[in-house]
Amino acid sequence: MYDCFDRRADALFDLVDGICAPVTVAGVAYVSLAPGARRGHDAGYGALSAGRIDEDLLRDVLLARFRAAGWRPDFAVDASVWARCDAECSPGRGFYHHPARHSAGQPIVAGWCYSWLVGLSTEHDSWTAPLDARRLAVSDNPNMVAAGQVRAVLSRLGPLEQPRWSPSTAVTTRCS
Repeated sequence: MYDCFDRRADALFDLVDGICAPVTVAGVAYVSLAPGARRGHDAGYGALSAGRIDEDLLRDVLLARFRAAGWRPDFAVDASVWARCDAECSPGRGFYHHPARHSAGQPIVAGWCYSWLVGLSTEHDSWTAPLDARRLAVSDNPNMVAAGQVRAVLSRLGPLEQPRWSPSTAVTTRCS
């Protein structure tokens, strides 16, 4: 993952390391002061403002971890809202439905919406593998963005293995 960072790689990786620490994360300053962080909070803010991430390489790294022998392309997509009601000067904010937070008695908040694509586990557990995240523009159709994410992931994964069954061996039922 470190190789995905083009600029300010050490400081960005410290932030990733801090996010993975088993402590509550209340902001960048807290992450940069987590155990194991080697720089002060100013380096964290500097990394976020001037650091660069090679998004294509990061997606390839995540996909390589997801695809194992005999894998199935099972995905789930979720559109999550990051409510930022008081960030009036932030660009790209929109108004979105939020089931838990209300504004003036309505389940609507100002913020950003992100479309998350994850790979589902074949095991009987709740683990997922994050594969892609995209911020939705206010004018975006979430379903079209999700379909584009799935198409992009499938094209990056390459050809799929043949299914273990074929139509000639599948059991079919005819309804009349």
